[in-house]
Amino acid sequence: MRFEIMRLDDVDGTAVDSTVVDAASVNRIVQQAASIGQRIYIRPAEAPVS
Repeated sequence: MRFEIMRLDDVDGTAVDSTVVDAASVNRIVQQAASIGQRIYIRPAEAPVS
């Protein structure tokens, strides 16, 4: 499964940028964000249309 992770603006909470990662990478990214106090939003990525 893949997830979209969006980095959020500290002031108003709008998405600043996003990336799509596999499930194995989510924990590492969450740990990194937590260590620097970065706000993120995680949601399942939409499956590509085939």
